[in-house]
Amino acid sequence: MANDGPVEHGYPHLETVRAAITALYKRLSYDTVRAFETSVLPVDVAFCDTDDLYLGAQRVAHEMVRHYRLPDARLVVSFREMRHAASVELAAGPEYFVELNDRFRDHRRDIGAALAHEVMHVYLHRLGLSFPGVRDNEILTDTAATYLGAGWLLLDAYREDGASSQKLGYLTPEEFGYVLAKRALVFGEDPSVWFTSAQAYTAYGKGMELARRDGQEPPLTAAGWAGRRRYARDRRHAPAGPPQPGVRYAFSPDGGGRLRVSFPCPTCHQRIRVPVRGRVRARCALCRSVLECDT
Repeated sequence: MANDGPVEHGYPHLETVRAAITALYKRLSYDTVRAFETSVLPVDVAFCDTDDLYLGAQRVAHEMVRHYRLPDARLVVSFREMRHAASVELAAGPEYFVELNDRFRDHRRDIGAALAHEVMHVYLHRLGLSFPGVRDNEILTDTAATYLGAGWLLLDAYREDGASSQKLGYLTPEEFGYVLAKRALVFGEDPSVWFTSAQAYTAYGKGMELARRDGQEPPLTAAGWAGRRRYARDRRHAPAGPPQPGVRYAFSPDGGGRLRVSFPCPTCHQRIRVPVRGRVRARCALCRSVLECDT
């Protein structure tokens, strides 16, 4: 939790974020991911200053349990002084103990954001899905919470001005915006209508620009002129050398010596391999996206 400290920006964790999206589709399946079509709504996690602190926190925790479809999980929420925003004790269940930073006693509207992350820890723990290392596992948790409809709260908790700052989670604001944009492009949902933070709008807009560029990389037909020209040059020299920096496609011969190109699906980032023979329609077996390619 950045509390009146510097907030990291940009995309330093982008490859881990993309790997997390792929891991979600692999572990949950296409149908399960699609079951999270509707995000947590603001009215369901609203928390005003007149609400009882503990009853309100339990109510919001119950809403997160319901959203993540953990009906037999019970969360007990408490508050204490701590360095991080929150923590959860991952035991066998069905009861889980969540501790929130004392800061949330006076910043109650952000309790939903903290619980979105902590309850996702429970969800992933039950799935048996994790990444090696604390850092990557926390990035997986933020990405999963956001892609499955609760992470817009984490981005909305980001506020920064000349005198103070606050950011929850391990992703940068732009990375949260990127994952929200990837979700929006799949489900047709615009989370920006729920933002109360002006900075969240900006970060979401930057994330959407990058998310759209994922679908405009060669060999996809939506690629721009410069990308197509570079792809044609690389194809002429393939597979003699390694891919150039910044290029996400790669050429390789198949068993019969014919050239194939592999590239990441713009939706789930699973790599797809197709023959190099002009116009090709590819279907991602993982997320079922149908992609128009010019190989």
